[in-house]
Amino acid sequence: MRKHTSQTRLWPTVARSLLALPLAASLFSVAGNAFPPAAQAADKVDTARVVSVGGDVTEIIYALGEESHLIARDTTSMFPEAAMKLPDVGYMRALSPEGILAMNPTAIIAVEGSGPPEALTVLKSASVPFETVPNAYTHDGILAKIEKVGALLGVEDKAAALKAKVRADLDAAIADAEKRPESERKRILFILSMQGGKVMVSGTGTAADGMIRLSGSVNAAGDFPGYKPLTDEAIIEAKPDVILMMNRGDGASTKNDDLMKQPALALTPAVQNKAIVRMDGLHLLGFGPRTASAVRELNAAIYGG
Repeated sequence: MRKHTSQTRLWPTVARSLLALPLAASLFSVAGNAFPPAAQAADKVDTARVVSVGGDVTEIIYALGEESHLIARDTTSMFPEAAMKLPDVGYMRALSPEGILAMNPTAIIAVEGSGPPEALTVLKSASVPFETVPNAYTHDGILAKIEKVGALLGVEDKAAALKAKVRADLDAAIADAEKRPESERKRILFILSMQGGKVMVSGTGTAADGMIRLSGSVNAAGDFPGYKPLTDEAIIEAKPDVILMMNRGDGASTKNDDLMKQPALALTPAVQNKAIVRMDGLHLLGFGPRTASAVRELNAAIYGG
C-alpha cells in the first residue's frame, strides 16, 4: 500500500473551518429522499446578487455557468479557484448576519447545516430571501442539490443537463467500486483530528461515511452516528486496513509519525502497513458535482490502479 497525497495551496487560510465542516454538516444531514423535488419546493427569488454559503452550493452554481449571480461566498467555498476572488462572509457555521447583509444581497442560498441558529434567525427575518439547500451524503442527495440550486436560479434546463452528466459519472464510478468482491473490501477509519490525544473518527450519517460507502469500502468505526472520540480498545477492535484523513498544506496536520506513536493506532493493520491516505477535504467531503472524481481518487489510493 502506498501513501497518497493531494496538496492544496489554499488550505492554510481555512484549515480550522474545513476540519469542522463534516462534523457540523453531519448533524444536519437528511435522508436522500426525505425532501420533495426541488423544482416544486423552490420559490422564484431575485438572484441578481447572491451570497452562497457552502462549498457544494458554490461549486454547483459555477457548474451551472451561473457564477455571474455571485457577489460573495463563505470560507468553505474554495472551488473553483475563481470563487476565491469573491468576498468571504465567514465560515458556514459561524456566519455574521451583519457581514452578509452588508453585501446588499438580493438572495442568500445556504446549504443545510449553516448557522449558528441565532444568525439564521436574523437573516431569515431580514427582507432578503434566505433559501436552504437540503444536504444528504448520497448519490441522490447530490442530484437533489443540483436540482434545487437550478430551480432557485431559474435555470431548470441547465440543472437537468448537469444532473444527467453528474448522474452518469456517479453511476459509473459506483458501479466500478461495486464490482469488488466483499472479501476484498477494506476497512477504512476516517480520522477527523487527534487533538489532546483523542482520536476523533467518523461514524454513520457523515460525509466521510458516505464517501467510504460510495467507494465500496467498509467504515471501520462502526454504527454510531456522527463523530466521536474512540477509546484505545475500540480503535484496536476496529482493525482498520486504511486510515483516511483530510490533507492540509499548512504544516499543522497530524503527521504519520504521530499516528504511529499513538499506542492503539500503532497496533492496527493500517499503521503497521503505513496505509495512510490523505485527500483534499473539499474534494473528498463536498458531495457536489466532483464526487465521482473523489470516489475514483479514493479507490485508487486505497486499492491502487
